[in-house]
Amino acid sequence: MIPQSAIRKAMKPKIVIIDYGMGNLRSVQKGFERVGFEASVTRSKREISGASAIVLPGVGAFKDCMENLERYGLIESILRSIEKGKPYLGICLGLQILFSESEEFGHRRGLDLIKGKVVRFRPDPEHKVPHMGWNSIEKEREAPLLQGLKSGDFFYFVHSYYVLPDGEAWNSTITQYGIPFVSSIWKENIFGTQFHPEKSQQKGLRILENFAKAI
Repeated sequence: MIPQSAIRKAMKPKIVIIDYGMGNLRSVQKGFERVGFEASVTRSKREISGASAIVLPGVGAFKDCMENLERYGLIESILRSIEKGKPYLGICLGLQILFSESEEFGHRRGLDLIKGKVVRFRPDPEHKVPHMGWNSIEKEREAPLLQGLKSGDFFYFVHSYYVLPDGEAWNSTITQYGIPFVSSIWKENIFGTQFHPEKSQQKGLRILENFAKAI
């Protein structure tokens, strides 16, 4: 007879945080631990293939992110996982690379899973670049990962570029910073945030918990 503890362990979702040499990987992993879920950090294509869900955090340049994913041979693994319907959570750069292209440091192609581009904030006297610190969201759609959250809730941002979708079909939340910009998207099994859930205290942890419970 198989012990019940082994059955419970086998039933737990396997969340994989993709290690491509950039991003706050450990802080995201600790965020999942705080809400009662295990998440492993790896760049193993075998582990990614066997995962129940994948998370791609990131801080830095779009170009470097794509080049590192190519260098470690991870792009195909990511695309295949998403095509199979596995939940994907992209944080900051992990959101931006879902789009067709970025203007950061010249033209660079992204994964092209969502039509649109990544553009730079234009600074003005009241809005410095990068956009850094706490800011609120306004819900556009009731995405599953936003369950228990509301318009006006605050999250932590650090970015100089923002996503500009071709249409509004996948917009989940909007945030104001001189202009309104898309701060999260939801498309089928894909969810991406420009803000950092792992740095956003209880509101951010709710997103990680919703993601893990939805698997």
